Amino acid sequence: MTDIPDLIIVGAGSAGCVVASRLSENPALRVLLLEAGGEAEDSLIADPAAWPRLQGSAVDWQYVTAPQPHMAGRAHPWPRGKVVGGSSAINAMGHMRGHPDDFAAWVAAGATGWGWDDLLPYFRKSETSPFADAAHYGASGPVHLQQPADPHALTWAHMAAGAALGLTPIRDHNGPAGMAGPTLNTLTIRDGRRQSVADAYLTPSVRARPNLELRAGVMVDRLLIADGRIAGLVGHDASGSVTLGAAAGVILSAGTISTPLILMRSGLGPAQELRDVGVAVLCDIPALGANLQDHLLSAGNVYRARRFVPPSSTQHSESLTYIHARGQRPSDAPELVVGCVTVPVVSEALAQEVDIPAPSEGYTLMFGITHPRSRGRLRLRSADPKAEPLIDPQYLSAPADRAHFLEALHWARALGGADSYEPWRKDELLPAPRHLATESAMLDFIERAAFTHHHPVGTCRMGTRGDAAVSPDLALHDFTGLWVCDGSILPSLTTGPVNAAIIAVAERGADLIAHQLRRM
Repeated sequence: MTDIPDLIIVGAGSAGCVVASRLSENPALRVLLLEAGGEAEDSLIADPAAWPRLQGSAVDWQYVTAPQPHMAGRAHPWPRGKVVGGSSAINAMGHMRGHPDDFAAWVAAGATGWGWDDLLPYFRKSETSPFADAAHYGASGPVHLQQPADPHALTWAHMAAGAALGLTPIRDHNGPAGMAGPTLNTLTIRDGRRQSVADAYLTPSVRARPNLELRAGVMVDRLLIADGRIAGLVGHDASGSVTLGAAAGVILSAGTISTPLILMRSGLGPAQELRDVGVAVLCDIPALGANLQDHLLSAGNVYRARRFVPPSSTQHSESLTYIHARGQRPSDAPELVVGCVTVPVVSEALAQEVDIPAPSEGYTLMFGITHPRSRGRLRLRSADPKAEPLIDPQYLSAPADRAHFLEALHWARALGGADSYEPWRKDELLPAPRHLATESAMLDFIERAAFTHHHPVGTCRMGTRGDAAVSPDLALHDFTGLWVCDGSILPSLTTGPVNAAIIAVAERGADLIAHQLRRM
């Protein structure tokens, strides 16, 4: 494109790729898609089993949280994808839509129009499912889904353990039966390779559209705002500062971290926090940066195997078993999760306490909670776009989270001790007996064993009340020519990995924005 585009979309991640692909289906609409990272050229990205090696690499933003008081004072790496495809290019490829109750909670929080029935057509539109012969599944969408064709033997043991403990097996996590119970994970793997959202939506034919341009290596600093209208943005590329105009406006799809940071550097956000770092305040929006939440998993239930553990043919973790907590109804969204990982995984805080087996000599039952009550905050440390942000998720600050984590620990050990694991189980290395002596000892163990499940959301929460930053039509207060569409707008976490929900949100968001553009 040689002219000023109609729209600039910031971020070629899970949301931005969808929005760019769908909006550029209109040949009259000129779309510029910006990505801070480069093209997905690292061969490890396509290898499903290599995803842990991408953390800390050149395709990771390499964020780190503030020290967490309820996590033994530990600061946690927070991998986020800095590459075309965003975090869908470095994640573990799990595709779980979430439970209908998750979306009812969004509506109850003021996100009208974003309930389960509203999003189901977009889940279906986005996917090609192996269960397309049944209702609720998609047959011809860009995202190709599969369950493992030849599951690992430990995966079978894990599902059998759940059934033996009274959990009812289900066909998959995305069907009308709900999410609770043993099943195989649904994965975004196609022909043995990761399918990122960029692979799915920015195909060669989409990239060849004359009205769509993808420009990588552009880090956006701030928006250009005049009289309440977004006219473009200022960023940086390899040549220096760049200023880009947009005829109709800007869509921020830069993710839970970068989207609110761009808004804050533009003068939109909590007034005093902006003044503290030298940013002139254009609009006081206290909700920006608040409501930060993330899933935790504990790498705490580790076993030495009595026999050789073969390598994974997928991505090391083929079965997440979601479990109801005490007092929940069978129809409720489950509060607990235990997954089988076919390699030994130990947190850095526990690494010195155990002789960690080689990858072929051990395995892990990772356990966690699905709906944490703890809420944190994201802040600017500086107006410099290259400065590290202050990320404070306040992990385990809510008592309910600690109680649920204790329950998840008990479930992990019960599953790991089941008869189906007996041919594999030699020694339970973690937790050790001293970690189980008292409730306080178990909580201390959990604080040192847990780390991010890589699902941060909520920093530009969508809703209709004053504690929301973005309205249900994806606008930010009274600014025109500005939309926010990514994981930052989710009011709360879904039961499982959030990538599937973000894709569906982006599909619906693209429809909403296209409708609004037709009225302009």
